[in-house]
Amino acid sequence: MSSRIAITSPKTNGVKSRGNFKEIFSGPHAYNQIAEEQGTEEYAKASVSFLIRSRLLLTFSFQYPNYLPTWDHSEKYPPLEPFDHYDRGLDADRSFRDLIPSGTKVEELTPTMGSIISGVQLSSLNSSGKNQLALLTAERKVVVFRAQNFADLPIEEAIKFGAYFGRLHIMNISPCPKGYPEVHLVHVGAGDTSVRKVLEGRTSSVVWHSDVTNEEQPPGTTIMYILDTPDTGGDTLFVDMVEAYNRLSPSFQQRLHGLKAIHSGVEQAESQKSLGGICKRDPVLSEHPIVRTHPVTGEKALYVNAQYTRHIVGYKKEESDALLKFLYDHIAFGADFQLRVKWEKGTVVVFDNRVTGHSPLVDFQGQRRHLARLTPQAERPYETPFIDEPLAATNGK
Repeated sequence: MSSRIAITSPKTNGVKSRGNFKEIFSGPHAYNQIAEEQGTEEYAKASVSFLIRSRLLLTFSFQYPNYLPTWDHSEKYPPLEPFDHYDRGLDADRSFRDLIPSGTKVEELTPTMGSIISGVQLSSLNSSGKNQLALLTAERKVVVFRAQNFADLPIEEAIKFGAYFGRLHIMNISPCPKGYPEVHLVHVGAGDTSVRKVLEGRTSSVVWHSDVTNEEQPPGTTIMYILDTPDTGGDTLFVDMVEAYNRLSPSFQQRLHGLKAIHSGVEQAESQKSLGGICKRDPVLSEHPIVRTHPVTGEKALYVNAQYTRHIVGYKKEESDALLKFLYDHIAFGADFQLRVKWEKGTVVVFDNRVTGHSPLVDFQGQRRHLARLTPQAERPYETPFIDEPLAATNGK
């Protein structure tokens, strides 16, 4: 089982965070409110309307000044309390008839992960359709919906949709729309040149992670939707952590079982503070198994990431660093169990944080990139006994 670790110092066994570059964009230091609200000579204001026509000839208008980021230093929350999570996928009808009715187009992006569904409006799903969405996301791990009106909904309705899948997480360091702390915003403003800092000290902007794995109960079924995107670039990579586990030899898989690692949010919070950002809740460290089991599919997945994982419990520093580096490299180099989502207006991506990792791509300059995320928490990560299944890597689901 996982457990929360008491924080005695911002340093965790000498292992420093590897992914702090993400915080370059999320602080108020890089936010130009006038440019976002009124626009500039080069860039339109954030409240501009966009028209999107789907193959069904439906038209949606996107206006989102209500999604502009705010940072309230007086906003504070108590520590998160444990809760019982029930996965909606357990109640799903496997026919998927409420989510994928006859005539719906479904395109599979890779054999084991990723589907694009066209002709369905998420905002119109009934509870059966939402249950099936949870199941499909557990099985396909990343599900992309195009031409959605989700961003055009009142924020209260979007929050209600997300809360169906679990208690919504309030991220302690992120900006949010004013009055809606449950909505996590990823925002790079028009004309923001701070993105150039990403590549000043590194050769790549990629940083694989799963969201807030430092929490005792990290997220499960997660909804992310686009508000504004560069003309090109700013895509998101996803990696299949089940397939990453399956590709390992049975003897290596067996060695990983029983190992636990410390995940820390301390360094991320300290980075935010240094940039003038916010910290709504004291950061925590948690102990999670390196191999976790999905409660709906029973699949086993690697559960480490360089953004939050610090060290392996019971290992010396050199031993821990060596094994974690192997796992990080294995995940990063596994292009044959990764996929790339290109954002376009009206895109909503539903993904399962328990069995995937992801990374934004910072390959654009000056244009606005603005997304919202609803992050329902799930069960405490747990593992089930090792079973030698050498053919699992080629079977898929």
